[in-house]
Amino acid sequence: MTDSDGPTRRKFLTYGGSVAAGGLLAGCTGSSESDATATDAAATDTTATADATATSESTAESTADGSSYTVSMAPMGDVTFEGVPESIFTRLTHHAGMAFALGHGDAVNAMHAPDYYDALWNQFTPRLPGVELDWTGLYSSWEPSKERLYELDSDVHLADPASVSALGSWSQADLDEIEENISPWFGNSFSARHQAPPTEWVDAYEYYGLWEIFAKVAQVLQAEAKYEALAAVHEELLATIAADLPAEEDRPTAVLLGPSDLESIYAYNLSTPGFLTAHTRPLKPVSAFGDDVESGSTVDFETLLEADPDVILTLGGMHPNTSMPDIRTGFQDDPVGAEISAVKNDRIYAQGGRYQGPILNLFQLEMTAKQLSPDRFGAWPQYSEGPYPEIPEEEQLFDRQRVADIINGNL
Repeated sequence: MTDSDGPTRRKFLTYGGSVAAGGLLAGCTGSSESDATATDAAATDTTATADATATSESTAESTADGSSYTVSMAPMGDVTFEGVPESIFTRLTHHAGMAFALGHGDAVNAMHAPDYYDALWNQFTPRLPGVELDWTGLYSSWEPSKERLYELDSDVHLADPASVSALGSWSQADLDEIEENISPWFGNSFSARHQAPPTEWVDAYEYYGLWEIFAKVAQVLQAEAKYEALAAVHEELLATIAADLPAEEDRPTAVLLGPSDLESIYAYNLSTPGFLTAHTRPLKPVSAFGDDVESGSTVDFETLLEADPDVILTLGGMHPNTSMPDIRTGFQDDPVGAEISAVKNDRIYAQGGRYQGPILNLFQLEMTAKQLSPDRFGAWPQYSEGPYPEIPEEEQLFDRQRVADIINGNL
């Protein structure tokens, strides 16, 4: 079913506050997005969690008897729902991960590279008793087609319309058509690194912390109690880290790399505003690059040696198809790479994903704390393959059973 031949506007959801859009967005491993100015920097994730909790009750007007409720988030504006969405279209995994965290992982019907991210997310789920996740075989939605969206007939498109329009193949009329004939858009993605949205969306755009967006999604799914319970776990974890954080002069210098291969290494500054670094900023890392390397740009071994990080964090290193031993060997076998302090001291560590949802954020906060400051937070096992390592209970920085219970609705 295509274009104007689609079904009439469903009564399930209504939408308001749309704005025009257009522009360009790079792929997941690419980095051609331009960065927004620092004047629009969002609050830290610690503050964001508290603010989101405070606003979750006032923004979503909902009742138990099934009357409509409205959730507001940039760049969409106000979106009014007349029932809890039962089928959820997503593009990027931070939105899919939020649905999963709220017990709606099975409602997700589309996402970017579903088999890849199913495998990555399922490196973490074994540490959550009774929690299962299966995203294999879903529609791969990096650049979705209208025809497929009609076929999916989702109750909500949990995706940023500005980022969809930035693909270049979607017009504002296309976005409006899907919103009118199927269901609204609801998402925010440029908050990842505070990239500038397409020009037509700039006035409507705001940047949020990961847990602020999560609070909004919880309102959409009417799962505020689960959000607040997980936010409490998050706040306790942040407090644990803050209470034992070493002085700046005692912290290692570090870099966050995305080595799709060692010939094309993407580099990210660990303190860049946005939810991509929601697991590193609370640790107040010392960037080995300083201001010399733009976050998201590519670097070579010479640039890395000049920065000489004490620690190298490897995005996607926990994916089953990524060989951490091969990455370490690649650095060690290169005459320049072998001279980097992190390589000489065997401190190249695996990380999870860029577009982390709240559950991955908890795990990545814990693992990064251990990788950067093992003397304070307990040693991180020398990871080579397999699921998230078994950490002795006394060295765990958050309660796995508690998180599993929340996801499964045992509040």
